[in-house]
Amino acid sequence: MIEFLKNIDTQLFLFLNGIHNGFWDFVMYWVSNKLIWIPLYLYFLYMIYKYYKKDMLYILLAIVLLIVTSDQISVHLFKNVFMRLRPCHNPELEGLIHLVKGQCGGQFSFISSHATNHFAIATFLSLLLGQKIKYFSISIFIWATVIAYSRIYLGVHYPGDVVAGIIVGTVIGLIIWQLYNVVLKLL
Repeated sequence: MIEFLKNIDTQLFLFLNGIHNGFWDFVMYWVSNKLIWIPLYLYFLYMIYKYYKKDMLYILLAIVLLIVTSDQISVHLFKNVFMRLRPCHNPELEGLIHLVKGQCGGQFSFISSHATNHFAIATFLSLLLGQKIKYFSISIFIWATVIAYSRIYLGVHYPGDVVAGIIVGTVIGLIIWQLYNVVLKLL
């Protein structure tokens, strides 16, 4: 059964990764780059300040805990345990993958840290700001989905890596949200 699922995952990866052109190569390369999102992160900080001045320190601590937790879990409980080779490191797929700028990343792919981290952030911030800003929740989940998809497009993750990262990130976001609310009640 596992081999069957891995085969479907590989075939879906090859299909999705095979749909590419120069314009989307450029876009997806930058979508996946952390630095391009600094203005958006500053916007998030501004919105947190605007709506939650007195709780801002607790929110920032929760976000730091969220990012550290999601990143460490994706690497230490998944990548370093399952040790599934990235598609771009898989010798069976050599010559079949479209890599943008020849960048492959680390050796292992399951689960996608980009998907985990961004869905953890999206979940937490959606719960925090979704009632305050019209269309915020929809927008932030579209943002996280585009980043997650970019990992398949760039040839560094299978769709299963991304879907698992989305699930794990969402759960982490919910847990940190609950923890944040418990701490607020205790203060």
